[in-house]
Amino acid sequence: MKKYVRSAGLIICIFIFGYDSFCQEVGIFEGHNDIGSNVKPGSATYISATQQYIISGAGENVWSDHDEFQYVWKRMKGDFILYTRAAFVGWNGVEQHRKVGWMVRKSLDGKSANVNAVVHGDGLTALQFRRTTGAITEEKRSKLTHADVIQLERKGNIFTMRVARFGEPFITEELSDIDLGEEVYVGLFVGSHNKDVVETGVFRDVQITIPVKGEADNRSSMTLGSNLEVMEIATGNREVIYNVPNSIQAPNWTNDGKSLIYNGSDGLIYNFDLASRKPKLVNTGKVKSNNNDHVISFDGTMLGLSSSVKELGGSIIYTVPITGGTPKQITSRGPSYLHGWSPDGKDLVFCGERNGEYDVYKIPAAGGAEIRLTDSKGLDDGPEYSPDGKYIYFNSVRSGLMQIWRMKPDGSNQEQVTNDEFNNWFAHISPDGKSMVFLSFLKEEVAPGMHPPYKHVYIRYMPITGGNPKVLAYVYGGQGTINTPSWSPDSKKIAFISNSNHNQ
Repeated sequence: MKKYVRSAGLIICIFIFGYDSFCQEVGIFEGHNDIGSNVKPGSATYISATQQYIISGAGENVWSDHDEFQYVWKRMKGDFILYTRAAFVGWNGVEQHRKVGWMVRKSLDGKSANVNAVVHGDGLTALQFRRTTGAITEEKRSKLTHADVIQLERKGNIFTMRVARFGEPFITEELSDIDLGEEVYVGLFVGSHNKDVVETGVFRDVQITIPVKGEADNRSSMTLGSNLEVMEIATGNREVIYNVPNSIQAPNWTNDGKSLIYNGSDGLIYNFDLASRKPKLVNTGKVKSNNNDHVISFDGTMLGLSSSVKELGGSIIYTVPITGGTPKQITSRGPSYLHGWSPDGKDLVFCGERNGEYDVYKIPAAGGAEIRLTDSKGLDDGPEYSPDGKYIYFNSVRSGLMQIWRMKPDGSNQEQVTNDEFNNWFAHISPDGKSMVFLSFLKEEVAPGMHPPYKHVYIRYMPITGGNPKVLAYVYGGQGTINTPSWSPDSKKIAFISNSNHNQ
């Protein structure tokens, strides 16, 4: 039996009958050690510069009535979502059934009840589980093989494995009514399937998310913490650069590449310096109820805001210098949700509700009469100009599900861009005009006209010329994740928000 004592940043593993080697904290995890008896020693390292975990483990197997492997773990209670991209170092290992993945265990005993989402060396991908201590391991095999994206979620006594080859949507397996107790060990593992061999796995984009309790269906119910993330388009590498225990939303990348602009749950606007990784308040005068529909002008000098004014019907559009100042009111009635500037800076495009219908409107950036650009029944939202000024991209439910559309700046030639099984929102065109990213909700999770927070969503990528969209990021988020343009000026990265309860 072990006891764990935290001291000076370490977890000291103390046996009642003596001392074991200490277990050092590894990244976000409390400790690591070999599970099972007489296991060839493994190791675990966290590389902070790349936010990667390098884990080496041996052991006869993770199967039957007992397990042997290297485990990097932390103790947790309640519901959680575990996410990573994983791969072996050298896919031509010794044993075809060597294993990498996530594991949830009742204890650190080798015979413990557990649930694990695992990828084998030969590509076999499965949800494995041992219901009670010493019981024989069972499994649900995925129809997908060679997954490198692994997610395992606990919701009460239900465990859901979601796996994918990076770039593709998840394939899901679910296990119900398995009770591991309130407090469990949660972590990454590597097993070699050979007691004399040590295999190594690399895990990146590792995230442990504490989801919302119950349902959150709008902006006012957004209470979870936020991760500000940056992703490389070419590699899909993600980096969490800032996290807070409250809601921040919709980062815009400034034209000089040095900052991100986002709104906080307090209704204020912040400039996040990428060098110092610290935010500072942007002066928006008396306009202090800002939502996540804020946009930077193409020349980088101005910031457009959407801020609630109850007596005018809701969200009203303002403009202010990018460095702050006294905002100028643009729209006279609400709700009006800003989403784009014209490249020449002369016009703004927004989603407005007028007489019970939400449509796309255009209005001069200096103020003036608004022009209605869409009139289809149902929601048209998220308008944004292409950098060449030839099109306005937007999302519409007119075809049934929410899909991406585009039209000429005068509202003519409206044509559908995406046509798939997802609800697609907020197309953002890269500064070089070659590609777009957009947010995709699963149709079984949301109604076509809704974009709530705290859902399993994808950020997807597609060339501007069309083609099959690729999943760039698998995110717990939704509302506030990527509502407005967030490309880096060199078109190589995007910024976005993911969510988790940081108070647990």
